[in-house]
This record gives sequence, structure tokens and C-alpha cells, in this order.
Amino acid sequence: MKIQFDKYQGAGNDFIIVDNRSGIYDLITTSQFHSMCNRFKGVGADGVILIESHPVLDFEMRYFNSDGNLSTMCGNGGRCAVAFAQRHNMISKKTQFLAVDGPHEAELISETEVRLQMQDVDTLTPRDGAIITDTGSPHIVLPLDDIKLINVKEEGAVIRYSKAFKTKGINVNFIQKENANTYTIRTYERGVENETLACGTGAVAGAIAMHSLGISEGGTRLLMKALGGDLTIDFEIAEQGYKNIYLQGPATFVYSGIISI
Repeated sequence: MKIQFDKYQGAGNDFIIVDNRSGIYDLITTSQFHSMCNRFKGVGADGVILIESHPVLDFEMRYFNSDGNLSTMCGNGGRCAVAFAQRHNMISKKTQFLAVDGPHEAELISETEVRLQMQDVDTLTPRDGAIITDTGSPHIVLPLDDIKLINVKEEGAVIRYSKAFKTKGINVNFIQKENANTYTIRTYERGVENETLACGTGAVAGAIAMHSLGISEGGTRLLMKALGGDLTIDFEIAEQGYKNIYLQGPATFVYSGIISI
């Protein structure tokens, strides 16, 4: 099977995106997705996104982690999917699409920047100075005094495979305050089982955690500085949790290609 794809990256989080509105790629297997994402023997990516038809919304996004398994919501992937849809004339500057966690609205701020509305967050659980929450994917956020000292892959794996999280897994975010509105963040992603250059749902989790812990000093528009680029998160405080949450950042076309699997 030959697959036409585009490669996109959002703050270094990279994706293989495939137009599957015709359904011709429905039979791609877990092992084939995994092979496509292999950085030595395939295209190389943090995940694969299939863009599919939807009866009401502009499109549906299905996301597969680099391990080949269907995943929960990917924020950076969602922004790249929007950029892909605009490049292929599926949408104009604004769109509504379906992801695994429900419908999303998004807008292209420029050719390379997308603002994406995330789902409301109503549950934040304190745990030994950290915060556990779900921003479309499950996350734990751990504030640090010096993020440079952490081995993200090793320490993240310890938490992700600990007794509390081993069965379902969790994304692990380490975060350091630079000032009330600016933070450095590094993320260990389940499904990739390594540190990635950025994580959109992790950046959202980090911003909300910093507000809930009082570290942002009441600020509701925060800059998250990941290894691969900057992400801006803004939100409103709800009666329980947070609403009108937006993730904004780069979504950049890299190249097009064809892979045989």
C-alpha cells in the first residue's frame, strides 16, 4: 500500500498527516502506524493523524501515537490537523472538527499559527505537591526549582510506570516558573515513551496547574516554553475548574511524501 502524506510539526511535536476522507486507509494496522513513525526505518514522527469525513463538522481527526495505538486528544496534533485541512482546501480560516474527546473549534491566526479551543477541565487532583488533571489526555504536573537537573526520560518513566499509573499510563510534565506568566516545561509522553519536544495537552495542563496552585499569581494567559517552541494558553475560571481554554502556537508544514507499507 502506498500512502500520500504531509509532515507537520507544532513546536517540534511532529506528525504524519493523511487524508483518509475516502476511507482507503482504514485497514492500516497498529504495527504499520508504528513502522511509519520509526525515525530510522520510516518517515519518523511522534504520531500519525488521519483526517476523516464527518456528517456535520468540517472533518474528524483520529490520532495514533508512535507506538501505533489509537490515542487520546493531542493538542499540537489538533493544531497541525487544522493547518493541514486549510492547506488542502477543506476549511477557510475557522473550523469545527471532531476529536476523540469531542468537538473543537479552531482558527488560523496566520499560515503557521493556530488557536485551538480545548475541552473544559473540571477536575484537578493534588498529589504530593503535584497536580493530576485531564486536558483531553491524562497528565501529572510537577513543579521544579531547576528543570535542567531532571532526566525527563528516566524520571518520567518511573512515574508513568508506577503502580498508580501503570495500567492506563499518564503523561508526565516537569515545569519551572520563570515569572508569573512564563514557564519552562518538559514532557514525557506515554505512547511515545520518551521526552518529546513539546506537548500541547501537557502545556494546557501545566498552565492550569500553575493557576490552581497559585503559582501564576492569578494570571490566566500563560506562556509555556517547551524545547521545540513556545505555546500560549489562556483560559477562564469556571464555577468548578476552567472553561474557554485555548492553546495557541505554531503549526508548520514540513514536506509531502509517499510511503509504501
